[in-house]
Parts: sequence; C-alpha cells; structure tokens
Amino acid sequence: MPVHLGQKAPDFTINSTQGPITFSDYKGKWVLLFSHPADFTPVCTTEFMAFTENFNEFKKLGVELIGLSVDSIYSHIAWLKDIKEKYGVEVPFPVLADLEKEVAREYNMMDEKVGTTVRGVFLIDPNQTVRWMVYYPAEIGRNMREIIRVVKAFQFNWDKKLATPANWEPGTDGIASAPNTFKGALEREKEAGAERWYLKRVKA
Repeated sequence: MPVHLGQKAPDFTINSTQGPITFSDYKGKWVLLFSHPADFTPVCTTEFMAFTENFNEFKKLGVELIGLSVDSIYSHIAWLKDIKEKYGVEVPFPVLADLEKEVAREYNMMDEKVGTTVRGVFLIDPNQTVRWMVYYPAEIGRNMREIIRVVKAFQFNWDKKLATPANWEPGTDGIASAPNTFKGALEREKEAGAERWYLKRVKA
C-alpha cells in the first residue's frame, strides 16, 4: 500500500548514479526524495539544473537530495553527462534507477496509465517519517524557493514545536497549538500574543 503522510518511509535498496543506496542509511537526516517522468525531457532537465543550483543551500539545511525515475542507470548516466556537456552543470546528488517500479509504487509516484513516474516530492524527517508530499503536473516545473521555504518551515516546527501561518517566512512568528479543553481555551485568552483562544502567535 502506498505510503501516507505521517507514516514511516518505506525502506529500499536500489542502484543509483552514485552506486547502491539503502534508504535506512539516511536515518538521522532530512531527505528530499523527488521523482521525474523521464530522462532527456525538457522540464525535468531545467529542474535538475535548478536542484543543482540550490544544492549548497539544501546542504546547509542538512537535507539530502535523491532523484528517481523508472529509467535505467545507463539512461541516467547519459542524461547527466549530456547536462554537464551542454550546460556545464554537474548534478551532485544520486538518481535512483527504479526499473522494477517498486520504489515508485511504494511512494505512490507512478502514473500507471503512462508507465512513468509523476513529478512528486517527498520530505522525510530524521526519524524517517514522511512529513510532506506534493505532486506537480508534467507540464509545470517545481519551484525551488517554495520547496526550500517548506523545508525551513518543517525544521522550524521540528525545533520550536510551533506551526507556521500562511505565507510564513524564516524569522517571522510561529503559531502555538490550539487548546483542546474548555479550561485551556479560557486560560489561553489571558496569554500574551493570543488573538483568539484558538490563535496565538509566538515570537520566533
């Protein structure tokens, strides 16, 4: 059964452009696992260059990048080689060759009608729990700034145990969890920063 939010990320061992990878070896790290429909496609090529352009920022956040599609390892190598030769961009993260489609199906990345992976993104926390899942249509490239913003928001939640409001940016206020008892609601209204019993902003 495909994984859902809040569930443990399925383990796997699979070949990649950097050699075999066992996902459980990444425990203790944040991981961004993302799939692309196919090698040598226009939108995917721009995305892989964009992920590479932001690779150091992901590294600073302690996030490991892992790409995936159901193309062969030789197709991946040829594509990455072409990107390096044509654009001068060397992709620094591993790309999984999921020929048997096992990982893609476990992570609900497959478009079974077409037989390729979708444009999915999965953020997995250091406990290897799936925290975020998002899918982009084949025609729309992913926004790196938004992906990085979401990563920072989850890390803020991880560190501060606070939620984030709409349009949150690093350095702005978080939101405390709402009380779940009547007494707690009455007490919350007296607290500094409480706009309503169910909405309290907390300085970052």
